[in-house]
Amino acid sequence: MKPILSFIFLIFIVLKTFSQETSITTSEDLKSAYAIQDSVMIETRDGAFISAIVVRKKGVSGPEPVLLQYTIYVRDKGRDLKSLKEAADHGYVGVMAYSRGKRFSPGEIFPYENDGSDAYDVIDWISKQEWCNGRVGMYGGSYNGFTQWAACKKMHPALKTIVPYVANRPGMGLPMENNVFVNPNYEWSFYVGNNKSLDTVTGNDRPRFRKMMFKWWETGVAYKKMDSIDGSPNRLFQRWIKHPSFDEYWQKMAPYGKQFEQINIPVLAFDGYYNDSQNSSLYYVRELQKYNPQNPVYVIIGPYGHFGAQVGGETDLYDYKVDATALINIKNITYQWFDYILKNGTKPELLKDKINYEVMGANEWRSAPSLDKMSNSFLKMYLTAKKSGKFYALTDKKPIQKKYLYQEVDFADRQIQNNDYYPDPIIRKEIDTSNGFVFISDPLEEPILINGSFVGEIKASINKNDMDIGVTLYEVMPNGEYFHLSYFLGRASYAKDITKRNLLKPNKIVTIPFSNTHLVSKQLNKGSRLLVVLNVNKNPFSELNYGTGKVVAEETIKDAKESLKIKWYNNSFVKIPILK
Repeated sequence: MKPILSFIFLIFIVLKTFSQETSITTSEDLKSAYAIQDSVMIETRDGAFISAIVVRKKGVSGPEPVLLQYTIYVRDKGRDLKSLKEAADHGYVGVMAYSRGKRFSPGEIFPYENDGSDAYDVIDWISKQEWCNGRVGMYGGSYNGFTQWAACKKMHPALKTIVPYVANRPGMGLPMENNVFVNPNYEWSFYVGNNKSLDTVTGNDRPRFRKMMFKWWETGVAYKKMDSIDGSPNRLFQRWIKHPSFDEYWQKMAPYGKQFEQINIPVLAFDGYYNDSQNSSLYYVRELQKYNPQNPVYVIIGPYGHFGAQVGGETDLYDYKVDATALINIKNITYQWFDYILKNGTKPELLKDKINYEVMGANEWRSAPSLDKMSNSFLKMYLTAKKSGKFYALTDKKPIQKKYLYQEVDFADRQIQNNDYYPDPIIRKEIDTSNGFVFISDPLEEPILINGSFVGEIKASINKNDMDIGVTLYEVMPNGEYFHLSYFLGRASYAKDITKRNLLKPNKIVTIPFSNTHLVSKQLNKGSRLLVVLNVNKNPFSELNYGTGKVVAEETIKDAKESLKIKWYNNSFVKIPILK
């Protein structure tokens, strides 16, 4: 769908850009303590225009530092003004800028694609205003977190710090996770792309999109035909699925590789153990620590979901009662951080070290100098072929004799779904054991602290050219309930290189390494067990990889003539990070 913008309205907006700033002041604002410019237009280097709002405190004689939010979400003006007034109340100029094509900006909307360059131009414009003292900070969550990192792809000297909450990394997390396209961003593309603000009617029509998703699943048509089933062309979805590799299209949207070397400003990132896009958010931190280890990047992370992490936590998360100490005042911490960096204030008390994390089950905060140093040891556990009760043994002893577990997956059978990996609820009475394989350890002889992201290697052979796999990690608590700790979802052909597809050779044993799992910190008690579920991903919630080696989005149920036949070898293992 094209953005809704009448010709007359377009001419009106273009004419307004020549003045760059237009102040619309109501009688209420005249009586208030704020000077509000709500129709600012900022021209970019390539001739586009960015719509923005500027809020300053009246009576301030000199320039101040500026806090910028750069977003695709054009919400109710009162809500955006409220956050800008809060910035002004804290001694800053508040600026809200909207992605190209949004609000009063003419042109089409292409999420992710122009934000880095445009954010640079907005910062450049801000730095030249008389009310700016040359110091700019950015903050915000989700998409707003992405735009901060995107702004760092080419550093502007006025940008002094960023505070991203649960930042997205396009191409890594959403709209695909480890090269598997997942469905949540499908309706999001309508939500942000249908008009100049937000299409809440379409974007929130969950019954419509669930019906579409299950019809796609039941009929077996190609994944790329999803919008044909819906009956509404989805131009952004079609744009994204042309790039199943983490190729140049995705790489150019935010810092990539050695571009992290130039990021030399302090960073404070917020994240959650159950944030769907955690592997996006922590990707930035890991790459920054890799390419510029001296950079002062701080992280605050706890038992939060994607939205909870942006407000300081929720008391109840997927039916799990969150530790009381995990609930924080994220707004206060954010402003304390800005005062610390931009005004030589005091560092937030919670920041004891670079990585600050709440330990689930222990009701306490701990810290570490880096993500890697959250743990100081690993439990290396093998996925054996030895039966242990109703499951298979998960043991630290490498099997002497090579064996395998055999699995067949019929992609034509739509009655069976594989890979129930999603952590909702976090604690459950039972887990799905109808397919895949479940491996369980002996009871722990002493408490352990799982701290970090688990990794592993799957040794397997298949009769086809590819497969999507899921590996889910649980704690089996002494009372027999299952506590979801972490998971991995990924495509085997991209296991060694997310930028290039390398198909498997049929009936040859291959090693499938995985590492991009969700980080967690959890205190396990004596008597608990570790449990790993290994499966092929086959369900309505992401594209189906039939294994032909063709473009997965183009495969159909006609490609399911022969079942996928897998041999999972018993020298496969997981490495679970622990802090002794």
